[in-house]
Amino acid sequence: MQTIDQEDFLKIDLRLGTIIQAEIFEKARKPAYKIWIDFGADLGVKKSSAQVTSFYTPESLLGKQVICVVNFKPRQIADFMSEVLVTGFSAESGGIVLATSDQLAPNGAKLH
Repeated sequence: MQTIDQEDFLKIDLRLGTIIQAEIFEKARKPAYKIWIDFGADLGVKKSSAQVTSFYTPESLLGKQVICVVNFKPRQIADFMSEVLVTGFSAESGGIVLATSDQLAPNGAKLH
């Protein structure tokens, strides 16, 4: 495993946001959703393509707070610009389980 120092970690801007819209991403090569996430007044609403279809429906994602990397360069996926990376963990079954907060926190809150 490669190690990093504190300065490397601080370069990654991890924020909490609330999913406000989700829909099936028809043009994605692998099953995915288009997701809109509210990060509060400072960052606003950002979009992401997320391959989380194994455990979630678009309806079940609404209102869920997720941890995202907000300072990656935007990435074009088919006809959709993904602006943030939604984080998650690999499940034994192969799907992705979203990284969330066990308590409500303000949208845009920074992970420390």
